[in-house]
Amino acid sequence: MTRFLSLVLFVVLVVGGGSLIGINNVPGEWYQALAKPPFNPPNWIFGPVWTILYVLIAVAGWRVWNAERTGGAMSVWWLQLGLNFLWSPVFFTLNQIGLAFLVIVVLLVSIFAFIRINWHRDRKSAVLFLPYAAWVAFAALLNGSIWLLN
Repeated sequence: MTRFLSLVLFVVLVVGGGSLIGINNVPGEWYQALAKPPFNPPNWIFGPVWTILYVLIAVAGWRVWNAERTGGAMSVWWLQLGLNFLWSPVFFTLNQIGLAFLVIVVLLVSIFAFIRINWHRDRKSAVLFLPYAAWVAFAALLNGSIWLLN
C-alpha cells in the first residue's frame, strides 16, 4: 500500500468515524435542558474543531503506523480512538454524564501517554496531539462541570 493511500485511509477512518459518531449522537432536548457552566461554547463550534482535530489524530496515527505497526505507540493510538468514539454515545445517547466523565479522563490519560511515548520517537506525531490534548482537557472540564451542576 502506498504511503499516500494509507494516509487517505487513516483520514477516512478517523474523520469518517468521528462524523458518523457525531451524526448518530446529537445533543437533543435532554442536553439543552442541562445546566451548563458559563464557559460552555456554542454548539456550532464543536463540528469544525473536531474535524480539524480528527485530521491531526489521523496524521499522527498514520505516522506511527508507518514507523511501527504494532507496539505501544500504535496500541495507545487505537485506545484513544476507541475512547474518543465511545464518549459521545455515553454522554448524548445514554445520558450518563458521570460515566462519560470517566471515559474522557481515561481518554485524556491515553492522549498524554501517546504524546509521552512518541516525544522522542516521532516528535511530529506527539506535537500533532497537543491541540487534541488541550481540547480534551477543556472538554473534560466542561463534562465535569455539567456533571456537578446537574
